[in-house]
Parts: sequence; C-alpha cells; structure tokens
Amino acid sequence: MTPPHQRTAPRPPTPAPAGSGTGTPADSGTVTVAHHQLLAAAREAFTARGVPEARAATAADALCYGDLAGLGSHGLFNLARLYLPLLESGRADPAAEPRTVTDLGACVLIDSERSLGLWSAAQAMDLAAERAGRHGVGLVSVRNATHFGCAGYHTARAARQGMIGVLAGNCGGQRIARPPHGALAMLGTNPLSVAAPALDDDHPFVLDMSTTAVPTGRIRTAARRGEPIPAGWLEDAAGAPVTDPAAFDRGEAYLRWLGGEVETGAYKGYGLGLAVEMLAALLPGAGVGPAPDALDGDGRPHGRDDDIGFLALAVAPGALRAEEDFRAEARSLFSTLTQCPPADGHTRVRYPGWWEAERVRVRRAEGVPLPAHLYAELVGLGLLPRAPRTADGAQGGVR
Repeated sequence: MTPPHQRTAPRPPTPAPAGSGTGTPADSGTVTVAHHQLLAAAREAFTARGVPEARAATAADALCYGDLAGLGSHGLFNLARLYLPLLESGRADPAAEPRTVTDLGACVLIDSERSLGLWSAAQAMDLAAERAGRHGVGLVSVRNATHFGCAGYHTARAARQGMIGVLAGNCGGQRIARPPHGALAMLGTNPLSVAAPALDDDHPFVLDMSTTAVPTGRIRTAARRGEPIPAGWLEDAAGAPVTDPAAFDRGEAYLRWLGGEVETGAYKGYGLGLAVEMLAALLPGAGVGPAPDALDGDGRPHGRDDDIGFLALAVAPGALRAEEDFRAEARSLFSTLTQCPPADGHTRVRYPGWWEAERVRVRRAEGVPLPAHLYAELVGLGLLPRAPRTADGAQGGVR
C-alpha cells in the first residue's frame, strides 16, 4: 500500500506499462507537443505523488530531456512504466532528504534515502561541480538511490559550467546480463557518461552509453512498437541471437555486452560494466549485481533496480591551467573533428552530443514529436489534452 504522505491530490490511476504489449496499427504516427506542455505534464504527475515543487521541476526537466534530445527510450515513455510505480509502491520516497555520510571537502558520500533519482542525480552533479570550483575536483558517491534517467542530462550540467563531468551508475540488484561464458545473469546495463565543453555552450561533448549493447529502454520501445530488433542486442540461454524484443521481458533473453562476441570485444563492454559496478556501487556501499544471491534461481534475468549506486565527478580545468586556454583548445579539437571530410561525400562528421543538441534546439522551437500511443497514455493520465484531428483524420500538434 502506498504511504498516505505520497498522495497529495486525487488523480487518475496509472495505466499499464507501455512496454508490456505489442504495437498495433492504432499506435502509428506521432503527435507534436510543445516542450513547455511536456514539462508541465511531468511536473504535475510528480507533484501529485508528493514530490516537492522544486524537485518535481528538476525531475520533469531531466525526464523530458530524453524526448527533447531524441532519446525516447529514456523520456516520457518511462513515466507510467517506471517512475510513477516507483513512487506509488514506496520504492522511491518523494519527500526523502538525502543524508551526508562523509564530507571531506573534495569528496562526499551521500545516502540518497530512496529519493527520486531524476532529481538526486542532478543535485549530486551540481554538488560535485560546486566542490570542483573550490578544490579543482569534486567527487560525490551516492548509495540507496533510484533510477536517474539520461546520464548525459546530468553530466551536461557540469559541461555548461566549463567543467568535465562524469556519471557512472549501476543497476542495484537488477541482473540482466551474463558475464562472458557465464550461465547466470549477474549485472545490469551500468551506464556511463562523460561530458565536456566543446564547440560552444549549446553543443557540448556528451557521451552517454550503456556498457551493454543497448539499454533496456531501446528493447522495450521496440517491443511497444511491435518491431524486431537487430541481431546482436539480445541472446538466448545458448548465446544465439534473439530479434524478438518481447523475449526480454518474458525472461527468455539476455542483453549482450558492447563488443558482441568474446572474439570481437565483449570483454571490453563487460570490463567497463564491472568498472562502473566498482566505482558506482562498491565505493559507496550500494547494492551490487554480483552478490551471492545472484547464484540462486534458474539464472534468468531477475532482481530489481533498488539501492542503486552512482558516482558523480566534476573536474575544473581552470584549477590546473588557464581556463581560457582549455576552452580555446577544446573548441579547436572539436572543430577539427567536424571539419573531417566525409567518407561518402555527404554525411557530416560530428561528435557525441552534437546531434542531440541540434534536436534540442529544433524541438524547443517547433515542439516534440511523441509516439501516438505515448500521447494517448498521457491523455489517459489527465496530463495532456486530446489532440485535435486534421481534415484527413491525422492527429495535429498540441501547442
């Protein structure tokens, strides 16, 4: 039962998770919605479940960034599937006050107390940047956390302050990937992000990656659309490729590591996943995937992403050298990359984060395209108005 303090206003029930079915023709098409409306919708959903207004605004900004940047698997698709159930079940505490366990100035250990990760990861990165401003480097190690959405949203907060930001997070007790040659699921997707100033403040370098071939959201959005996935994302118990994305939530498939086969580099993805596990979970004392209970059961994907751990790191280049020199050389580095001639004569060379920044620029001005099924879900929650239909019967944009 949801604790009474988590319910502050009457609200419609949360619909079934969007990733639980298959796509239908009725799901086709998109509805374009103004970014400010999406922010208001997400903020309302969070405040209705007891999240304080300022925290809800940050959480909404982090969540909607996924749709704004074209990373829909980490956007509003997860509102009813992931974040609202976390709050309603008590697995995330909307009013939790994170507690400082250790503070050494440049290094801080925080117990998140199950606060909403979309907010707490932003706070941790801001704290890391504040300490880096004082000490040249700021490291914030966090335990007892919950899912924080797009890691790149948080690291970009440091990049906008002229710093290098790093965020590494594990998946708590969730186990969905097997070690190479292993028969049992032991680890999660264990995302890693690095961001830094690049061409300008609006186009930072932002690497945001899972250490598995893809994050689970990519699998579930494909399942929702009823589309097959490429061979190489999932494998069955015998290691054979699986192209049915619904097999993952049926417990019949495992995520594969970056690098694919052992012969082609799977140990690189696996090793990165373990590095994240050590930095993000072992360091602060959060839940780890390869715990003894991972050896129990039938070896299929299992566990929940509770007691997530993450590391937020900020480095202030200006503490080590002249900041203007660093910024000038960063602009030169990334400008040189973008001037590399395209091999096919027309596909422009860009760096991680550039295309996302361009989508953000365009979608802030023109609106954010949402899949029709997701728009209908938000309408069902009472968070968005029903879109008008044009003369040909298609759904128009909502501004």
